[in-house]
Amino acid sequence: MKEDSFPGTFTKQQAYFIFTLLFLLYMFDYIDRMVIVSLFPYIKQDWGLSDAQCGLMVSVVYWSILLFTLPASFAIDRWSRKKSIGIMSVFWSLATLACAAASNFWQLITLRAFVGIGEAGYAPGGTAMISAIFPVERRARMLGIWNASIPLGSAMGIALGGLIAEHFGWRYAFGIVALPGMLVAFLFFRVKDYKTVDLQKGNFTSSPRHTDGAQWKAVLLHIVRIKSLLFNNLAFAGNVFVTVALMSWLPSYFNRMEGLAMSQAGVKTSVVMLMAIVGAPLGGFLADRWFRVRPNARLLFAAISSLLTAGVFFLAFTAFTGNVQFAVMVVGGILAVAFVPASVAVTQDVVHPGIRATSLSICIIIQHILGSSLGPPVIGYLSDTYGIAFAMKTLPVFNLIAASFFLMASFYYNADAAKVIAIQTQVDD
Repeated sequence: MKEDSFPGTFTKQQAYFIFTLLFLLYMFDYIDRMVIVSLFPYIKQDWGLSDAQCGLMVSVVYWSILLFTLPASFAIDRWSRKKSIGIMSVFWSLATLACAAASNFWQLITLRAFVGIGEAGYAPGGTAMISAIFPVERRARMLGIWNASIPLGSAMGIALGGLIAEHFGWRYAFGIVALPGMLVAFLFFRVKDYKTVDLQKGNFTSSPRHTDGAQWKAVLLHIVRIKSLLFNNLAFAGNVFVTVALMSWLPSYFNRMEGLAMSQAGVKTSVVMLMAIVGAPLGGFLADRWFRVRPNARLLFAAISSLLTAGVFFLAFTAFTGNVQFAVMVVGGILAVAFVPASVAVTQDVVHPGIRATSLSICIIIQHILGSSLGPPVIGYLSDTYGIAFAMKTLPVFNLIAASFFLMASFYYNADAAKVIAIQTQVDD
């Protein structure tokens, strides 16, 4: 396949239009998910909450995603990508809007859980579509650009939350950020989808004509037996522990350590997070370049970038203060997500094309159990017990763990990828 050729019957214009809508939806996904971070001080004041309780309002979204991502992703793979993504986008937007009406902590926790349910299958569905409509040689690169919407949306959510809450009240922040995602979701119902891939083709030969229940079991067994995927997913969790904890607690860190107002602290945090707009596409580009000459380069690149991230944040939280510390954090913002496109590409590289969304959902389950759901409350607990300065110093340890797992995954990648037979996806008319 030539570098500029597109799979199946998708045109270049169709592929990039779908990609643009997927990018916007992922951005609004994270705006809705992270807007609450800058609202912590206002909600704490109204309801008398602890830092650990505030952390739970972030982690409950990830627990919901953890519980629902696998069935949602299986439906995406075997039913419809565009319908699933459109429905999920409307659902999480409505749940975010409803958060504005919460009258106590438990109501807000419940509504945040519904936000997570809506978002449960979006990343697997979007990843599967991008992997299907772009050439494999561009996979990490396009996933890198797409994943740049995560820090963009996170930074916008954090910054907008603080600004809106400061001028109008924290409830308005939920209402205002919920509306744009619904508009883009309705547009997504009109895009072209690709035909559901027959599992009887390619390397998924262990499941001849299963019933739905048996097919479900066979798909899971196929995925969990891939060693490179297992280590890759564990590594992803280690890095996500760090990135979600940073997004959740950097505003409070700047507020307490430097005495900044939360609106200023939110903007300062957003600058660090926005650097990932450089890091994610750059990571994907570099990983794909190296992939041309070394098959397991995506995993080796992820290992190196994780190691560098650990070093940078160790220096930021232990050796520097003030403007120098902030400059080092900006570099860390570039490095912290450089692993993402390469690691996500691996979840697509080593599995049957008909179960790509399900493959990423397994990664999401592992990263949320061990990373996203633990990061905010664990750092919140350490902050309550030892202070926020100490809590943030523990983060580089998890980057080091991630680097070790990526290195182990690299030893198995070539054999696992060689078992996958390429199947071109086709436009579903």
